[in-house]
Amino acid sequence: MKIEKIETWLVAQWMTVRVTCDDGTYGVGEGNFWSFAEASEAIVQTIETDLRGANPRDVDRIWNRIYRKFSFRSPALTAALSAIDMALWDIRGKRLQAPVWDLLGGKYRDRVRAMPLLGAFEQGIPLDEPEGFAAAAAAVKAEGYTSLKMTPFPKNWGLRAYSDLVRTNTKIFEAVREEVGWDFDIGIEIHRNMAPSESVVFAQNIERLLPYFYEDPIAPDSVLSMGEVGRQIRLPLAAGERNNTIWEFREYCQQPGMAFLKPDIGLAGGFTHCRKIAAMAEGFHIRIAPHHFLGPISTLALAHIAVATPNWDVNEFAPEAGTFKEDIVTNITKVMDGHFVPPDSPGLGTDINVEEMLKHGRQIGNGETAIRSDGSIALR
Repeated sequence: MKIEKIETWLVAQWMTVRVTCDDGTYGVGEGNFWSFAEASEAIVQTIETDLRGANPRDVDRIWNRIYRKFSFRSPALTAALSAIDMALWDIRGKRLQAPVWDLLGGKYRDRVRAMPLLGAFEQGIPLDEPEGFAAAAAAVKAEGYTSLKMTPFPKNWGLRAYSDLVRTNTKIFEAVREEVGWDFDIGIEIHRNMAPSESVVFAQNIERLLPYFYEDPIAPDSVLSMGEVGRQIRLPLAAGERNNTIWEFREYCQQPGMAFLKPDIGLAGGFTHCRKIAAMAEGFHIRIAPHHFLGPISTLALAHIAVATPNWDVNEFAPEAGTFKEDIVTNITKVMDGHFVPPDSPGLGTDINVEEMLKHGRQIGNGETAIRSDGSIALR
């Protein structure tokens, strides 16, 4: 069996690939360099010649062959590798007539706790005042979920004075905690909206509310700076959604306070690389709570690797049932009682619907647009 061709489609904010072998067997995957998916697509189209004729079984050799060819660090490159790697594991599962989770070592757990992203799950509830956040959280809990992730910031956060912002954010979290109670886990994401000193003070304010984790308190520009924040707070620190190799995640593992790593399987190297990240984290007693809000293939891939990985914890996600994501694949990940249940069918357990994907072309979005009162960019 040899790789014969690789096809790509840009769908919404991600890239879908299909890798086909000379015997007709094919696999599908997704690359999640969401802001610049065109760059990842160009890389796939460039490296297709290198991979044509390669044995799809050799996932590690293929990964390193591409990554090391020119030795450039690039999320566009690792997103391309992630998509191809998912497809190769899909092919392997089909060839061996086994689900991917079985090939990754079998089940460590039977299902994976789902962590909806507040604002993506419940529609029509404005997330601005504490009451809106509380109502949205109540809607999540009513659906049977036992956790959620939220960014507790009002919409005009960039224009707020420091003391007003910290007090408002605290009130938002207080309202959500009061609404859902203490038998419910709440992940807090700062989304890089605060300077380090502000993040530290806000963390001190919400200790009593027991957030499940405190994610990206500062921009992911410096691992050492993240460690400085970790030394000053007493909350479980989470980081890594924009990182893409085991070498970057190794440095996070060595920082104080790091409790959760957040690799994106469509950015951080697919199954082949993410299982290495998880194994490395396990040695530091660090759990995995991956980043994900994009396509349904990645959602399914995360369910496979999560059930097979000891230190995997929760999978965040945006809803798929009832959305166009349900139409562009033959199967989405099954959700039961607030948990993901991976399929028993060979490979990933889904296929793509090309006609439907073509109806949902590239949607780049507005990106980060918050501006401060002096006209500067609000993100720190």
